[in-house]
Amino acid sequence: MSHRRTVLAVVLAGLALALSGCAPTVTLDPGAQANDPGCAEISVRLPDTVADKAKRETDAQATGAWGDPAAVILRCGVPPIGPTTKPCIDVNGIDWVLMTDPAAKTIVYQTFGRRPATEVIIDHVAGVSDASVLPEFSSAIATVKQTQKCLSTLDTTGGGAGTPTPTPSR
Repeated sequence: MSHRRTVLAVVLAGLALALSGCAPTVTLDPGAQANDPGCAEISVRLPDTVADKAKRETDAQATGAWGDPAAVILRCGVPPIGPTTKPCIDVNGIDWVLMTDPAAKTIVYQTFGRRPATEVIIDHVAGVSDASVLPEFSSAIATVKQTQKCLSTLDTTGGGAGTPTPTPSR
C-alpha cells in the first residue's frame, strides 16, 4: 500500500471514529416481549428519520431513537393495555392511547389492540410534535395485526350511538 493510501485510510478511519462519537449509543430498556417476532417485523421497518431527526443506535432489542439528544424513542414489546378511559386516536389506521397528561413535557403513546404492543415517547421540549411523529411509524406498526379497535369514551359512555364493544378489525 502506498504512503498516500495509508495516510488516507488513517484519516478516513479517524473521521469515521470522530463522527460516530458525536452521537453515542442510546441506552434503553427493552420491552418485556421485545423478542416477539412482531417486534422484529417492526424494527426492520423503522424510518431513518422522524420529525427531521436522524435515527441513532440503541443498545436494546426492538427499540429506536431519533435526535441528539433523543427526542423520540420507540420500544416494542411493552405490556399491552386493555380497555381504558384514556384518550385514543387513530393515526393512519393505527390506534394509539395517550398514556400521559397531554400537557406534559414528555408524552407517551402506546398502541392499542396489537400484540406485541409498542410505545412511543416524544420529548416536546425538543420541539417535536405528536403530529410529526406518529404517522412515521404507521407502516412499521401495521405489520402487527390489530385484533381490537380502540373506542372513544363517547362511544362507551352513551355519548355516541349505542354502546359498541371492541370489535376485531381487518
